[in-house]
Amino acid sequence: MAEPTNYKVIAENRRARFDYFLEETFEAGIVLTGTEVKSLRNGRANITESYAGVEGADIALINADIPPYAQANRFNHEPRRIRKLLLHRKQIDRLMGAVQREGLTIVPVKLYFNEKGFAKLQIALAKGKKNHDKREAVAERDWQRDKARLMRDRG
Repeated sequence: MAEPTNYKVIAENRRARFDYFLEETFEAGIVLTGTEVKSLRNGRANITESYAGVEGADIALINADIPPYAQANRFNHEPRRIRKLLLHRKQIDRLMGAVQREGLTIVPVKLYFNEKGFAKLQIALAKGKKNHDKREAVAERDWQRDKARLMRDRG
């Protein structure tokens, strides 16, 4: 799926690329309350420990932390409630099939506001990495950094 061109990133799950092989990405809308949107507009959210799972016939975002909005007093939301994701039926069926048959995981990658101002979540079908894969990724990243440093020094 193409990357959005003009958007404001609220939260990014940088750990996802380290822990998983990301195979296919989807853009999903999220069902939010008013105080959750206001809290997101303040740039406060955490999707690092969250995941997407099957809830009945839908896909839901589980364990995402959107802190309470300070000015909302008693009308505030539950910070870690389960939030329904808005996807097309074909996408939902594809995700559910991949999770059940292929053993893949649905990982939230990025939470952002698109150019129309709607909160969107980029999710990816992911396959877990083993420890040796993670060590290999760290070694590759270190080598790229050293190579860039050598090229810069030698000019």
